[in-house]
Amino acid sequence: MLSLSKIIDSGNPCLIGVDVGGTNLRVGVVTKHGVVWEQRVQADFAAFCRDHPPDAALDFILDTLSGAIQEPRARYPQACAVGIGFPGFIDPATHMVTQSPNMPGLLDVDLVTPLSRVLNLPVLVENDALAAGYGEYIADNCDAAGMIYIGLGTGVGGSVILDGKPYPGAHGVSMEIGHLIVDPGGRLCGCGNRGCLEQYASASGIALTYAELAGDNGLDSALIAVFARDGDVNAIEAYRRGGAVLAQGLASILKVLDVPQVVVGGGVSQSWILMKETFDARLQQDLIPALRGRVQVRTSQADDQAGIIGAAMLAFARMH
Repeated sequence: MLSLSKIIDSGNPCLIGVDVGGTNLRVGVVTKHGVVWEQRVQADFAAFCRDHPPDAALDFILDTLSGAIQEPRARYPQACAVGIGFPGFIDPATHMVTQSPNMPGLLDVDLVTPLSRVLNLPVLVENDALAAGYGEYIADNCDAAGMIYIGLGTGVGGSVILDGKPYPGAHGVSMEIGHLIVDPGGRLCGCGNRGCLEQYASASGIALTYAELAGDNGLDSALIAVFARDGDVNAIEAYRRGGAVLAQGLASILKVLDVPQVVVGGGVSQSWILMKETFDARLQQDLIPALRGRVQVRTSQADDQAGIIGAAMLAFARMH
């Protein structure tokens, strides 16, 4: 069983973790006692990438990240490394961002070298869902042999922890559950394919479904969740469809990765109750009989700190 206190010793007391989301980033300082300092920075990288050329977008991302890290760097000069969970496909050998489907134009970019130079610290960039899954595993003192993490945010990310270790895959695209095709020929996805799961089960996917049903564009998933709780049938249906599609994708994965536990995190998981009924029904329907009732699915226990903890601990692991 892993825990922060067992991994971080007094010789390596302090790490900085950054969790990059679709519209903001969270930066925190991690010690063996957990996250001891944290702040949120507004940074809509996705929108900036859509509206600006790649070079300008990269400069904006680097400036924002280095600026956000400078304060904890100054507050905790004993920090020995920085870990960054970043949305996209991260090459496990070079740690370059090969593609970020929700950040158009961001292809084969190096965040590590310039940030290491500016911060004068070792920097590691990993996939955001890989970091969050590892952070959840550690923060919850999980003793399961294997765990799948699903992050429901602007997109849908995923990771798998096997025998206590995160598995990124040979090319950094292990557990990219958001890009499983669940509706052939369906909505166009940022990855270039059509009908990907994240076009239906993410915050943006739920908003698209609601817009199609209600004819009301521009609403975010949090507001749609409020409408659903107030009885809006279209809002209820948007979340129900998201839950069913998510279960469809997960059932396929569980037939390949036979793990006992699944954790659902990310911003949309705060409205899990709106998805749970259809999710549970579809999962039991699509699983093979040998797995029905034998996989525990729960929401995150680490709240917003899983990504911070996981990114920091992955950077720590890279140093050792």
